[in-house]
Amino acid sequence: MTQQSRPVYLKLRDQIAASIIEGEYAEGAMLPSVRAFAAAQGANPLTVAKAYQQFQTDGLVEVQRGVGMYVVAGAAEKLRQFEREQFIREEWPEIRLRIQRLGIKAAELLETA
Repeated sequence: MTQQSRPVYLKLRDQIAASIIEGEYAEGAMLPSVRAFAAAQGANPLTVAKAYQQFQTDGLVEVQRGVGMYVVAGAAEKLRQFEREQFIREEWPEIRLRIQRLGIKAAELLETA
């Protein structure tokens, strides 16, 4: 599935996941409210709520009723591991084939990094 064809809630989930991995939302930090995040992204609050619900289902955030949603300890590492596995399983095979097709050597890739 290309990035363009992905549902909006999954794109928002990816954006929040990246923010957790990069430390923008550190362990113990409160995520923005659904309404605030929706307004900032120009998204429907129900769509944001669906993305947030996925984090709760996955055990990456916990809800404190009437207060907000907090990133749990270990969430960044759990997300990083999931993202790595997904990359290796879904994206890398296509990238590897393109590298081979173009005749790019590993040393060339490392030189440009």
